[in-house]
Parts: sequence; structure tokens; C-alpha cells
Amino acid sequence: MPSQKIAASTLWQFASQITMAALSIVTVKLVAIGLSIELAGNYNTVYGYLQIFGILADFGLYAVSVREVARAGDRRAVLGNLMTLRAMILAISLGSALMIAWMIPAWRGTPLPAGITVAAFVPAFTLLAGILRTIFQVEYRLHFVFVAEVTQRVVTVSLTALAVWMGIRDSADVRSLYLLLGFGGAGALVLLLLSIAFSRKILKVRPRWDPATIRRLLRLSAPYGAAFLCTALYRQFDVTLIGLLRPMDYEMQNAYYGFTQRIMDMAYLLPTFLLNSTLPILSEKDARSDDTRELLGKILLAILLVGSVSFLFAMFWPRPLMQMLTTDQYLSTSLSPGADTALRLLSVSMFMNGFLTFSFYVLLAKNLWRPLVSVLAFGVVFSLAGNVLLIPRFGFVGASVTSIIVHTALAVLLLPPALRAMPARFTKSFAARWIVFSVLLLVFVLAARTVLATPVITAGMLIVSSAWIVACAWATGIYKILRI
Repeated sequence: MPSQKIAASTLWQFASQITMAALSIVTVKLVAIGLSIELAGNYNTVYGYLQIFGILADFGLYAVSVREVARAGDRRAVLGNLMTLRAMILAISLGSALMIAWMIPAWRGTPLPAGITVAAFVPAFTLLAGILRTIFQVEYRLHFVFVAEVTQRVVTVSLTALAVWMGIRDSADVRSLYLLLGFGGAGALVLLLLSIAFSRKILKVRPRWDPATIRRLLRLSAPYGAAFLCTALYRQFDVTLIGLLRPMDYEMQNAYYGFTQRIMDMAYLLPTFLLNSTLPILSEKDARSDDTRELLGKILLAILLVGSVSFLFAMFWPRPLMQMLTTDQYLSTSLSPGADTALRLLSVSMFMNGFLTFSFYVLLAKNLWRPLVSVLAFGVVFSLAGNVLLIPRFGFVGASVTSIIVHTALAVLLLPPALRAMPARFTKSFAARWIVFSVLLLVFVLAARTVLATPVITAGMLIVSSAWIVACAWATGIYKILRI
């Protein structure tokens, strides 16, 4: 049954992302302990910068590859040409990233150019593995993805923990920064090697060069590459702009803001992987002109649930969460905002992102790239203008406010055309269950925050909250709706 495949696929991806999120939390904590706040700011700036070029290097190929491979008669041929195309675009994108980083005048004499060079192996290996992930996606064999991704993160965390254990603590030595960035590349290499080994169990694929197929894939992916680039710019470019517009204190600003962005990335991934799981079935059903309204209604309900969870915890537990993830020196004081300030502000962006992701994938499934790209381009222009205006004066707080405005505006603009393109059967019963679920979770969050005195208690209450979320989903009947 398609719904059973979607459920299993989504559960494996959720298991992978939840495990990786937990390991990412450990990584953030270790980096906050191991590096001085100034070097931590450089660490976050490096990854914020590379994320833009990483998404540019993806060029929409993953989303298009899932759809095209799901429909293809000869999957080996399509995947082989996708591998060639991915390698070409990756070389151009990351080559440009390195060249620009070494040419920016404001970054000369800082650790950023060398740090970016070391860390570039992370998107390089990850994106090469991403094309092979398509095989597991369309064949619904995502347990291989779980093993590969979790092993990747375990390698990185273990190496980072070993470095901290051996004495790298609050280090101001730039070599410590390069070492921790290099550990990320080592983990990404493991991901690539495992992906190659596992994919050969299902479908042996080699790079191919078929100019006609590559031109067709490039033509199909280009609009979505533009859309993904726009998404990267309004989501991630603020970290780089802080590095450019606040040269006097970018390290401190991005130390606070960058770790919050790592939490944002985790919140962004959950609806993304949910929709990645449904995209093959959605594309197949739409190609057969089957009714997709019920499926889309359930997807929208799931996205609302994820959005509620992200919003409520970020809004009402920002200080204990950031205290658990970093150290006390990253928290706000009466004189200055801190990482917890950014997390509370960005809770709104986390919620709105679900609608954006839903709209993005629906328009992708219908190949309606023109309204998608035009609206996202508007978001980029507005984001750049807002950040250029607010960052020099307010730093990361200005970037956070800009993010809220941009995410809200884009959700309002994109959701209506997406629902017109593919209507969703979102019933009053769905809405009522979501509201009751959110209220029950809000009661727990407000009651529990009074006891969050230490990071250990916060970690324990997060475990308890997971059980509460499951109980709420069961009590409201949401579990049965999404299971069917």
C-alpha cells in the first residue's frame, strides 16, 4: 500500500533525523566547550557561508531526481547522468565558494578563508552521497540512509569528543578550529563511502555522459535550482551578511546566532523529509490523475503538528534549551541579547517554514516553477534589504526580525497558489484535532518550564515531552489519521 510505504519511509527518515538531531546537539555542545566564543563565531560563519553554495550545488537535482527516477524506465541511465551532472555543478559551485572567500577584503587576516577551505569537504561528500540517496528514496529502502547518516554523525561527534577530552577547551588556537571543521569532513566521507556500498546492493550505477539526457535534466532542475538558491539566500545569507556588515564583532554575533541557526536547520528538516517521503507517491498519483486531496490533507496536518512542536518549545523554552546546547556565556543578559533571544524570535520562522515547504513541494510536483521562483525572488530582495538595513544597527536581532517578516510574507503568498494547484482535503476534524493537540502541548510546556533549572533537568524534560507528544497524538486520534 502506498500509505504504508510513505509511513515506513517517513518513520525511517524521522528516526534518522531525530538521531542526527540528538547527535548535532552533542556536537554543538562540544564545539561550545572546545572553542572560545570568538572561534565558535568563526565556526558558525564558515558553515553559514558554505550552506549557500551547498544548496546552489544541489541545483534542485535531488528533488527532480526523485521524481524522474520514480517515473523512469531505465533508472540506471537516469541516475548515471545525474551523478555526472551533480559532479560538474558541485565543482563549479564549491570552486566559486573558495575563490570568493579568499578574495573578500574584510575576511583577510581572519580564520574564515582557510576554515571554509577545510570545511568544503562536508558539502562535497554529502552532496555526492545525496544522488545515491535517490535510490533508497524511490525503492523505500531508507534504513540504509539511517545507518549511513547516523554513522556519519557518530564519527564526527566521536572525534570532536576525543579532542575535547584530550584538552581542547575554550581554545583560542585557530588550529583547534580547523581540526573541528576537519572532523566534519571525515564524517561526510564515511557517509559517501557507506552510501556507495549500500546502493550497490540495490542498483549498480556508474556515471554516464548522455548529452541529451543531461540537457533535459538540467532544463528540469534549473528552475528549482533557482528556487533552492532563493531559499538559501533568505534563510542562510544573514550569517554571511553579519560577517560582512559587522566586521568589528561578527565573531560574537555569529557565536550567538549561528548555534541558533543550527536548531533552525533541524526544524527545517522535519517537514522537508516528510515531503521527500511523499513526493514519489504524489508524483505517481498526479501522473495517473488520481485524487490526491486526502493525501495532501494528511501531509498538511503533519506539517502543522511539526510546526506547533517547534514553535512552542522555541518560544517558551529558549533559555533552558540554549543553556543545554551551549554554555552560560551564550545566554542573554540585562545588557545584551544572546542565543536564547534569537531562538525565541525565530520560533515564528520555524512555524511558517512548514507552509513554505509544503507549497514548494506541491508546486514542484505540478512543475509550476514560475510563480514559485518569482515569489521566492521577492523574498530574497526583501530579506537582503531588511538585513542590510537592520544588521549594522541591531546585529543578529535585526536578522531575526527580518527572518520573521520574510517567512510570514512568503507563506501568505505561496500557500494559496499551491492549494489551487493541488487542493488538500483538510477537514474541520483535522483542524480541531490539531488545535487540541497544540493546546495540550502548550499546557505541558508552560507547566514544565518552571522546573528547568539545569541542563540535566531540561534534557530529562525533553524526554518526558516526547512521551507527552505521543500521548497527545494518541488521545486526539491524530495517530490513527496519519497511520492510515
